[in-house]
Amino acid sequence: MSSDQTIWRQGTHQSVAYTDTAGAITNAVAAGTYAVRIVATSACYYVIGKTPTATTSDVYLPADTVEIVRINPGEKVSFVQVSAGGNGHVTELS
Repeated sequence: MSSDQTIWRQGTHQSVAYTDTAGAITNAVAAGTYAVRIVATSACYYVIGKTPTATTSDVYLPADTVEIVRINPGEKVSFVQVSAGGNGHVTELS
């Protein structure tokens, strides 16, 4: 993966429901995955890590906004609501 890469192949997709209780994707991203596409159906906060639990101190993501972020193989993404539950979607990119 190049640091200036702008064209991606979409890979494995996972989704997770979240409310005022954080939800994290079930499976860590695969070896060789260094970027993911993140979008959520309601405003939320998210965090990336080996065993993440999102809190209201983490990164804010407006509803229906796509972000492409760096991730390391073996990490997961966790989401928690701002004011309404929703679904977080994580797609591996290569």
